[in-house]
Amino acid sequence: MAHCEQVTTAVDGVLSRMRALDAALPAGDGVAVFNRVYLAVTEAVDRRIDTGGFPDPRAAATLDVRFAERYLAAVDAAAGERRPPACWRPLFQLRRHPGVRPLQFALAGVNAHIGHDLALAVVDACRTLGCEPADLEDEFDEVGDLLVALEERVREDLMPGPDLLQIADPLTHLLGAWSLERARDAAWTAARALWALRGLPGIAQEFAERLDTAVGFAGRMLLTPLPRSAAGVHGRAGV
Repeated sequence: MAHCEQVTTAVDGVLSRMRALDAALPAGDGVAVFNRVYLAVTEAVDRRIDTGGFPDPRAAATLDVRFAERYLAAVDAAAGERRPPACWRPLFQLRRHPGVRPLQFALAGVNAHIGHDLALAVVDACRTLGCEPADLEDEFDEVGDLLVALEERVREDLMPGPDLLQIADPLTHLLGAWSLERARDAAWTAARALWALRGLPGIAQEFAERLDTAVGFAGRMLLTPLPRSAAGVHGRAGV
C-alpha cells in the first residue's frame, strides 16, 4: 500500500510540473503547445489508473512517471542552458519560430517523446519494478491507445483550414510522412533491444545515442518552417 501511495504521489508530482509549465509559458510557445498535449495524456492516464482501467495500476503508474520524467528532464536542461537530448533540441531551438505551425510543435514533441523517451522509460520502469518488458506490454499498449486517440484530436484541433483546402497545404504533405502508431511500434522494439543489451552497457549506450540522433533528425523535419496556405490560418494553439 505504501508503495502504491508513493507512485500515486509521483504521478501527482509530474502533473503539477506540467500544470506549472502550462501556466508559465506563453500560449504560442512551441514547448507550451506540446506541454498542453502531454498534460491531457497524463491526466487521462491518471484517471484510468484511479478507476482501475489498467491490468496492473502500479506498473502503469511507474511507466507513466518514468516516461514523464524524461520530458521534464529535457525541459530542465533547456532552462538551465544545458543541452537536452538530440531528439528534443529542434523543438527547443525553434519553439518561437513564426513559420512553424502549432500542429508541427505538438507532433515534434510527440515524436521526441514517443520515438526516444518511451523506449528508455520502459527500461527505467523494468529496473524500478524488477520485471521484463513483456510484463509491461499491456500497460504499454493501453498508454499507446490513449496517445493515438489524442493524436487524432490534436490533428483535428490544430490542422488549419477547411478540408478541401488541406490538400494544397504543405503541412498536410509534411505530416503525412509521420505516424504515431509506427513510432509506438518502433519504441517497443527499441525497448526490447535495449533490455536485451543491458549486459553490454557500451553497445546499449551507442544504440540509445543513435536512436536519439535519428529521432532528432525526424523532429527537425517536422519543424520545417512553412509558408501559409490558402487556408490562411494556423489553427488553435491548444487542445
